[in-house]
Amino acid sequence: MKKLNASFLGLGLAALVAACSSGEKAQTGNLSNLDPAKFDSTINGKKTALYTLTNGDMEVCITNFGGRVVSVMVPDKDGNPTDVVLGYDNIAQYADIENSPSDYGSSVGRYANRIKDGKITVDGTEYQLPQNNFGHCLHGGPTGWMYQIYDAEQPNDSTLVLSLVSPDGDNGFPGEVKATTTYTLLGDNTLDIKFEATTDKETVVNMTNHSYFNLNGDPSQEGMDMVLYLNADNYTPADETYMTTGEILPVEGTPMDFRTPHAIQETIVDTTFQQIKNAGGYDHNWCLNTYKDGKGDDTQVCASLYSPKTGIFMEMFTNEPGVQCYTANFQGTGIACKHGIKYPKQVSVCLESQKYPDSPNKKDWPQPYLKPGEKYYSHVAYKFSVK
Repeated sequence: MKKLNASFLGLGLAALVAACSSGEKAQTGNLSNLDPAKFDSTINGKKTALYTLTNGDMEVCITNFGGRVVSVMVPDKDGNPTDVVLGYDNIAQYADIENSPSDYGSSVGRYANRIKDGKITVDGTEYQLPQNNFGHCLHGGPTGWMYQIYDAEQPNDSTLVLSLVSPDGDNGFPGEVKATTTYTLLGDNTLDIKFEATTDKETVVNMTNHSYFNLNGDPSQEGMDMVLYLNADNYTPADETYMTTGEILPVEGTPMDFRTPHAIQETIVDTTFQQIKNAGGYDHNWCLNTYKDGKGDDTQVCASLYSPKTGIFMEMFTNEPGVQCYTANFQGTGIACKHGIKYPKQVSVCLESQKYPDSPNKKDWPQPYLKPGEKYYSHVAYKFSVK
């Protein structure tokens, strides 16, 4: 993603950075060794904080800045708590999108992934959206929801409800949208995420979670030895600007075939295959077999990820038609991230539930339109165990 201007946030970044580098020993009270004080700030008049969910075996830390998952601590094969997501350990870096741009762990909206040329037609009217990525609108534009402050309510130790109001015209999108993201940590070590939204004018909505998963326990090292499974017979190819071409092609006989689980490094190296060459790895939408006749079955596994190093196994479930698998091809920036670690290229895997990219302009694909009186509902869950 292009670097963005942070001025809209109205931050006193110097003060934030100073607060986050005070050198005081963190009294964290959490497994991930995150200091809640480094997430305590005010941005655009709204408070930011770090919230911790627990279920006894597992811990998840979330900030209401962009609705971001900051850490996910799960036991490895030896019972050691292991953080399996990338991120920062302070609000200053999350907010400084000029110098440390990221979508780490975010609740993305109003429209996750790309819209071609930033153009949509809604109820007969064409709208021009920001063109913030290779001429296309990516993740709701440069001030999309992952850079906004959600209102937070934590009713119990295992649930966090985040909400925001996106005004009519937000990044060019029509309609005032009221959206919620509900994070629940279930007793079977599942991080359950529900996205809901309503609108006062017809619009498009496509929300997702953008966590970067590294199950190996060492995000200082490349992670393509992780074993990936994708329950998909087809995928949507993309051009050199990462935009879907409109085709739906079979994975059979190509490096896009993960129906039999295998280490990503076995096929990501095949740059003779144009799709891998275009993306510099994987950054594609797979058409899930768990979605049929306009409905997704979120009781079936749609994808999984496994680390032979730690034994950590993650299964994914969703009611959405697609999943974007992104292999962190733009990491390796040299920026010091959580606990000072500099993430290398292809350190992790994103598995983003979604409508197919550019769905508003591909009318034969599952559509993202939301009308007044309707309720948008999207569900994704990540279940952790040891294999």
